[in-house]
Amino acid sequence: MECENAQSLIDGYLDRELDPARSLEVEDHLRACGLCSQSYKDHQGLRDAVKSAEVYFKAPTDLEKRVQRAVRQVAKAEPAPRWRAWSWIRVTAPLAAAALVIITLLPYFGGLSQEELLTRDVVSGHIRSLMADHLVDVASSDRHTVKPWFNGKLDFSPPVVDLVAMGFPLTGGRLDYLNNRPVAALIYQRDKHLINIFVWPSSKTGGTAVTTTARQGYNVLHWTDSGLNYWVVSDLERNQLEKFVELLKAPPSRSP
Repeated sequence: MECENAQSLIDGYLDRELDPARSLEVEDHLRACGLCSQSYKDHQGLRDAVKSAEVYFKAPTDLEKRVQRAVRQVAKAEPAPRWRAWSWIRVTAPLAAAALVIITLLPYFGGLSQEELLTRDVVSGHIRSLMADHLVDVASSDRHTVKPWFNGKLDFSPPVVDLVAMGFPLTGGRLDYLNNRPVAALIYQRDKHLINIFVWPSSKTGGTAVTTTARQGYNVLHWTDSGLNYWVVSDLERNQLEKFVELLKAPPSRSP
């Protein structure tokens, strides 16, 4: 992808309006191009600034009565006196401008929560890995091969455990992009079901309980442990995926 194309798609990528394949192309380009990556950060910063801006105002107390009176006048086709018409224009013009601003910024306000947005992104990341033939960057069932592969590619070391004896063999790993940063993606398998585990640093030092939800036919489990975020997604049955998470959190090698 050329820089010109990437630049034209950054806004759509930020708003999650691109299809999975095109989103993946943009992500790959952002990883490789420092200039476009900085442009993405600038767009992200602008969106965050707009999101936190105060755009609310308090309407005049008699606005409702004036609106109702104007509506009645229009319904009766009674032309209002010139001074009233001018007064109405002075009132409605700023309101119309404010409404336009609010409608423009509506996607950034009162929409999905941060967790819901992240859940959607995690599911999209899982689907992309299946659709775009980009499931693994390093294909191996050996955790001593997969774990070192991330060295120098991330600013943290993702834990990789061997669960083949428990029926969840490791398939490999790859780099992915979630929550506005590069993350580790570890892939496990159960029969014909693939499991994506997305891992990246957390601002929380302690652990959190596992949260379970379902989106688009996929089960999603996430928690925080030892300064890392864990997001697991698969079409595997929920009870089996929960068993997998239990093993992942306390693998046999670390059990008493």
